[in-house]
Amino acid sequence: MSQAITTAADLLKEHNGRNLGFYGIWLAAAAALVVLPLIFSSGGALTSFSLIGISIIFALSYNILLGQTGLLSFGHAVQYGLGGFLAVHAMNAVADHQWPVPLPFIPLIGGVGGLAFAMLVGWVITRRAGTVFAMISLGIGELVASSSLILRSVFGGEAGITTDRTALPHMFGWSFGPQIQVYYLIAFWLMLSAIAMYALTRTPLGRICNAVRDNPGRVEFIGYDPHVVRYLAYCFAGLFAGVAGGLTAINFEIANSAFLGATQSGLVLFATFIGGTAYFFGPVLGAILVTYLQLGLTNLTTVWQLYFGIIFIGIVMFAPGGIAGLLMMHRPLIRGRTLGMVIPSYLIAVLPTVALALGIILAIETVARYGQGQGEGSVINLLGVAFNATSPITWIVAAVLIVAGLLVSRITWRRMAEAFDHAATVARDRGYLA
Repeated sequence: MSQAITTAADLLKEHNGRNLGFYGIWLAAAAALVVLPLIFSSGGALTSFSLIGISIIFALSYNILLGQTGLLSFGHAVQYGLGGFLAVHAMNAVADHQWPVPLPFIPLIGGVGGLAFAMLVGWVITRRAGTVFAMISLGIGELVASSSLILRSVFGGEAGITTDRTALPHMFGWSFGPQIQVYYLIAFWLMLSAIAMYALTRTPLGRICNAVRDNPGRVEFIGYDPHVVRYLAYCFAGLFAGVAGGLTAINFEIANSAFLGATQSGLVLFATFIGGTAYFFGPVLGAILVTYLQLGLTNLTTVWQLYFGIIFIGIVMFAPGGIAGLLMMHRPLIRGRTLGMVIPSYLIAVLPTVALALGIILAIETVARYGQGQGEGSVINLLGVAFNATSPITWIVAAVLIVAGLLVSRITWRRMAEAFDHAATVARDRGYLA
């Protein structure tokens, strides 16, 4: 009897500990959002943080479709863009008519725009899943994107529609002119949206969305309509995508056809997938990585899209669970105290892997700049070493790095896998399976 009481007490203690850890993560995230601009206060840093916050909301909204419900959409930017356009129109209407609507409420209007479009077309396109849904979403995305260049009164043509966020009524003395005020507005909506989307995954609807993703036939057998579940998930995804679009319109004070294009849909798919769709924090990691890559690579190379494609292919081939999946693979090793068994093999594999990556980068940049002659544009700066795209030495160095890096990497990766399997086996023997 005492053993049963002790066991129950231990279970209750473990449950309370998990709750404290759960709330601690959210409190730490909120504190980080508050402190970040105080540490990195430059204009560039604030702009980057603002874009990352918007990207996280957008990626989490897409994961409601892909990760939670198993719907691969190629047109998720439609709800995002329409939310941005509706937010711009609302901001201009509020400024023109002097309505008492402060700027912090505008993202909600963008969310209503994304939700309205999702409700309008969602019932039709969610009747089917898989390839059919993906192709229909792509068609709708291209249809709306092309219409944005035709309906100039609504979308403003190629120039788009501009607005002035400072013309709206101020709130708590904030005009939202300085970027730091816009950042805190985005941070507020980021926390609100993230909490709401996480709560959605814990509701019965969220659980049945997972069931529809895994086995729609079984869901229909127990009395639920997979079509209705997919439709509701599509509507929620459209709502939060519209919020992200509204925040983008506030941040840039403009909405144009780029909001609706296939590039935007591709970026959110890229961020969500490489971050990891199986875990809630996966799209967060993917959005941070993709935003930093986009901001950094565009200033360094003209073929930055090619690097995105290579990274995406690499993730699909070698880590289909994304970055989050790779991290969570090590959870039982950490709990079983066997992580130290794999760290030496990881460190050994770093050098040839970096050499392989540098060889690929050098080869890509050499091909991209080969036709630019002997000018400054043909110079490739790789880790402080200057290479000329027209020099045969550059081609030789790239080939050596790729071949040698690949051969040595395959050996180190094999040993790394063996070390990981051994560490996982020891952790499993100690009772840590996941």
